[in-house]
Amino acid sequence: MELKEWLARCGLVAVLRGIRPEEAEPIGAALDEAGFAIMEVPLNSPDPYASIERLASRFSGTMLVGAGTVRRRQEVRDVAAAGGRVIVTPHAALEVVAAAKETGLFVIPGFFTTTEAFAALELGADALKLFPAEAASPEMLRALRAVFPPDTMVLPVGGIGVGALAAWVKAGAAGFGIGSSLYRPGDTPPVVGARARDLVAALRTARGT
Repeated sequence: MELKEWLARCGLVAVLRGIRPEEAEPIGAALDEAGFAIMEVPLNSPDPYASIERLASRFSGTMLVGAGTVRRRQEVRDVAAAGGRVIVTPHAALEVVAAAKETGLFVIPGFFTTTEAFAALELGADALKLFPAEAASPEMLRALRAVFPPDTMVLPVGGIGVGALAAWVKAGAAGFGIGSSLYRPGDTPPVVGARARDLVAALRTARGT
């Protein structure tokens, strides 16, 4: 399945920053039940590759699992070895984009300028992460989409909660990375599941589906 199809199922990427391996499967199950389709474990989490391995092993049939805060080529290989299939970066790390495509993984690099965005797209980025979104606006995304190739998928990340989704969707967001408004270290699966259901419902309303 292509990344576009995963995002069509649910355009919300769970950013599980700080999650521990022993928490990964219960939290993943809560997200799966709520309708999420994509999860990322940022590499500045405790023992991130173990969490990725557990999530990929448990949910590979129903969810796309990968890593965030990827900054080096070697990390791409390590994520792939753990079973991850998507790479997300906080910045326009072109060497990471190239490594991900060489390894056969989806890649969503961060960007904040048109120069960064077009450089990543030329290397085969599957989507773009507008970060930090709280320093941008839906109007900025609307202007960017006027010059991007029509099929470019942009995911705002940073400060996105239930109330922010509709304006960004109207501006052309293909999806969102959802961090602290979904999961904080120590949150229980029921708490995360309730937030996830609220976010999924808000996105469906925003999309009119």
